[in-house]
Amino acid sequence: MKKNLKLSVIIPVYNEEDTIVELIEKVKSVDLPKEIIVVNDCSTDCTGDLLDQYESDDEVRIVHHETNFGKGAAIRTAREWITGDLVIIQDADLEYNPLEYPRLYKFFVENNADAVYGSRYSGNEVMVDSFMHYYGNKFLTFFSNIFTNLHLTDMETCYKMIRTDLFKQIPIECRCFGFEPEITAKLAKRKARIFEVPIYYEPRVYDQGKKISWKDGVKAIWYIVKFNLLRRG
Repeated sequence: MKKNLKLSVIIPVYNEEDTIVELIEKVKSVDLPKEIIVVNDCSTDCTGDLLDQYESDDEVRIVHHETNFGKGAAIRTAREWITGDLVIIQDADLEYNPLEYPRLYKFFVENNADAVYGSRYSGNEVMVDSFMHYYGNKFLTFFSNIFTNLHLTDMETCYKMIRTDLFKQIPIECRCFGFEPEITAKLAKRKARIFEVPIYYEPRVYDQGKKISWKDGVKAIWYIVKFNLLRRG
């Protein structure tokens, strides 16, 4: 891999008026060549209005959905606009810190990686998570590892940095939070060179707007089975 790789940051957003501007500014402050693609998934709060201030920003592209389709659908929409060498998904809340990007990025420059996962649970300093969320993630990762034969510590992490050429080859079917097990299964089937690096993570609670629930965990079990056993490579 060459140096000075351009990073495409995809930000799917739905009703994040309290965090979206701060989040975009944090991404803009990262010292890497990059572009930012924000897909507003038909927010019903002031998110869309706040995004209007970036319409003339050369580093930021804003795309609006007229219907709420889900995270996976937003990622599919953003993929049409990617011009970078690498891509990463960034949730629109502030649980993940964009200043971690260089830690993942260097593996493409130094180790010729295909994908790098930012793990919340591999020994880094982290704010204490809830019991159910922590062990729910650990179970889903373990269950996924059984099928993929990978040794990941955090399959459900939002931070998956992937070579763009590989990312564009992978058909994304899920419209919701099933993107994480789907992309993991499909990377494993392609024998991708996957690295994992610890990242800082500051979980928010449901009172702060957290959207994922136990129902999404149940769906994830099905997606793990579906994309590992019922889909060809």
